[in-house]
Amino acid sequence: MRGLTSRALFFPLLFAGLQLAIHIAFSGSYGYFRDELYYIACSKHLAWGYVDHPPLSILFLAIARFFLGDSLLAIRILASLAGAVVVVLAAMIARQLGGGRFAQGLASGGVVAAHVLIGSGRYFSMNAFDVLFWTLAVYVVIRVIKEDNSRLWLVFGVIVGLGLLNKYSVAFLVIGLVAGLLLTEQRTQLLSKWFWAGAAVAAALFLPHVLWQISHGFPSLEFMRHASQEKNIHLSWLEFLVGQIRDVNALNALIWIAGIVSFFGQDKARKYRLFGWAYLVIFVIMVAGGAKVYYLSPIYPLLLATGAVWFEQWTAAGWRQSLRFVHATMLSLMAVFILPFAVPVLPVETFVRYSQFLGLTPRAQEHQELGDLPQYYADEFGWEEMVEKVAGAYRMLSPEEQQQCVIYARNYGEAGAIDFFGPRFGLPPAVCAHNSYWLWGPGDRSGNVAIIFGSGGTLQEELDDLNGAYESVELAGETSCTYCMPFENGRRIFLCRGMKTTLQELWDGERFYY
Repeated sequence: MRGLTSRALFFPLLFAGLQLAIHIAFSGSYGYFRDELYYIACSKHLAWGYVDHPPLSILFLAIARFFLGDSLLAIRILASLAGAVVVVLAAMIARQLGGGRFAQGLASGGVVAAHVLIGSGRYFSMNAFDVLFWTLAVYVVIRVIKEDNSRLWLVFGVIVGLGLLNKYSVAFLVIGLVAGLLLTEQRTQLLSKWFWAGAAVAAALFLPHVLWQISHGFPSLEFMRHASQEKNIHLSWLEFLVGQIRDVNALNALIWIAGIVSFFGQDKARKYRLFGWAYLVIFVIMVAGGAKVYYLSPIYPLLLATGAVWFEQWTAAGWRQSLRFVHATMLSLMAVFILPFAVPVLPVETFVRYSQFLGLTPRAQEHQELGDLPQYYADEFGWEEMVEKVAGAYRMLSPEEQQQCVIYARNYGEAGAIDFFGPRFGLPPAVCAHNSYWLWGPGDRSGNVAIIFGSGGTLQEELDDLNGAYESVELAGETSCTYCMPFENGRRIFLCRGMKTTLQELWDGERFYY
């Protein structure tokens, strides 16, 4: 408990509070993120798994919605709290590694200053919890080594098991740590019965999701294969490295790189060298697998803490002490400079002008055209307006037709928006074949009367496609949004009657895991 009550944690707690306050203050600046709308839909279908993610974060969301409602702040607060805990954990890791007050403050401040880390907690997704589970796991491993307490592998097993139920990427950490153990003197830990007991605990916690995958034909493997081969842009190792430096804050790079080097170059850090190997192994695996740049971000609270300890020791005396103030000041200024790219602190028009003035144009990580906004912001615009367009087409139907009508969306963002905003317009739930929506099925309505989103081709291509399935097809509207993703702007909405078959007969061939 001394680590939690120490005056050394004054600044870490202050930084954590500051980050949380920023998240709360600007939680409603833009709108609901595409994935948030999908996750809300998932929280209405609680299960041991989903096509594109494990179940734990969805359980968190269901609990938050039950107690707090569906406002932007309500659904985002747990992710923001997870991010704030990581800020404090970074300081606690620095303390375990021998860092004093300055190192603990620098470690926590570095987390807040990291674009990718503060950004992960600003909206609801499994990513904020993923960073938390990684950071908790490495904190426990440090305690295992420092205290020679092998029983803590049981705690590690609980963290890993829950982490896997949140996001599969915890497996990268486990692979990296096992490689690090094998490559260092800590390999004796692998002979401990407690290590294997911890592994058994993790496996037991993860087992229900594995059974769900088996019973559904391993949909997540199909999803990940398509995402890796067709969706994500593959980067070279140098592009991936540059992305790490950019997204964790270029000034932070001085610290986390020093942290890696210290694992290999300092005798004091020798017993923790497994973390240096772990980083290198995970880096190589992610580059080889075509991972997005931010997938590696959960490792940086550890590295920032490690580098902060080295920096504190290096600047302990003489003229180097002045470098502490210089670095802290520059890091703070850089954090403010890049904050609009992590949290929507600026009105959208101002942000566009700001990014254009700086020449920091959006970078695509997927094979999708971008507009004026990066995808993580663009996907917060246009949803309610889109649903209003669909509602306009729905009102063109007679009451009898409305009772039969199916709204067929092309992706889970559109379907999630229909399900979330649609009830206020009297719309029925969406039908969609994308990811988990396909598992939830086409419903009972045959599709004889349908409002269908265009597929993104030319008007003639879309008409030819729909005329093959319906007796009557008419263009009922078109979406219009300035800042949304370009493929959602100008999306055509068709009113279709007289289906030549039924959705139920077609459903097996409609599956779209991507």
